[in-house]
Amino acid sequence: MTKPYNFYSGPAVLPDEVLEKAAQAIKDFAGTRLSILEISHRSKEFVEVMQEARLLVKQILRLDHHKEVLFLQGGASQQFFMVPMNLLRKGEVAAYFDTGQWSSRAIAEAKKIGSVEVLASSASSQYNHIPKVWMDNPQLFQKTYSYIHITSNNTVFGTQWSKPLLENLFEMANCPIVADMSSDLFSRELDFNRFGLIYAGAQKNFGPAGVTLVIVDKRILKESEKQLPTLLNYQKLIEAESMYNTPAVFAVFICWLTLQWIKRRGLENLEQESIRKAQLLYEAIDDSTLFKGTVSKEDRSRMNVCFKTKNPDMDKLFLEYCENNNLVGLAGYRTVGGFRASIYNAMPVEGVQKLIQCIKEFESKNGIN
Repeated sequence: MTKPYNFYSGPAVLPDEVLEKAAQAIKDFAGTRLSILEISHRSKEFVEVMQEARLLVKQILRLDHHKEVLFLQGGASQQFFMVPMNLLRKGEVAAYFDTGQWSSRAIAEAKKIGSVEVLASSASSQYNHIPKVWMDNPQLFQKTYSYIHITSNNTVFGTQWSKPLLENLFEMANCPIVADMSSDLFSRELDFNRFGLIYAGAQKNFGPAGVTLVIVDKRILKESEKQLPTLLNYQKLIEAESMYNTPAVFAVFICWLTLQWIKRRGLENLEQESIRKAQLLYEAIDDSTLFKGTVSKEDRSRMNVCFKTKNPDMDKLFLEYCENNNLVGLAGYRTVGGFRASIYNAMPVEGVQKLIQCIKEFESKNGIN
């Protein structure tokens, strides 16, 4: 049977060539006659994979010598408390933007560690936009914060910090910017050196579940007032080159393969493909009499397109129609409902075109005026 187009938000679609190479490595990794699933993480062959994966991140994102790259475990959720544990000292305040479920969870975890201030929230409007309160109130950034935390792309509600908005934030802020970029890292070009710290679960654009990427500027790391557990201490993990304990060997290997694919495709080309795919899908939604988008147009995500019908009774029928047409993973987040099409790097434009076809066909049969 034909492989379905995978619109799940994560674990998400991976390039076919990555899957093929991974399948081969399960049988024989790098000519060792051992499976990647059973190879020692201290073997020469895997150590080279880890080193090359970290180097690829630096090359693709054009990171300067101040940036260190870590492949860790625990998901982005573990970074919710690791960030304040390493960056927030007694007497300091960390600032957060609340733009969705994952930023809310990051705030909740950070409050367990130290003092946190929420600069702005779009919760009252069901997170349908990125709040831009500092544009009317530039004094907001006169206070000195330990860092400002953002979630660059909201997978649940479908909003994203645009390039102009990020540029404005960089210009206004007087402290490091920390970004959870789990669902849009490696999908667009930015000056990544302007961030103090970036973290991202791999299972969206550059790997499988089980590994978390952290990019940290060494200059913002501070001597802790209390001894941190080694596995939660960025400095110790940097010194160990992501190998203090057994890493997620297979997950790192898949990241390595995917990063090679990203480098060959080029970040600029992937961004242009992302723009095209999102524009096609949003245009179809906007032109529809049955479907409508759920977020502010200026803040729409290019990774997670959220929409719904104007007749909720149609939701189940549309999902069934999509599945019958080989499209899976389109149900909205369980607490939100509606639909969510995750169109990450490895989603071909043909998949988006097939979804648009289904939208139009379904509307022609069930549309309301």
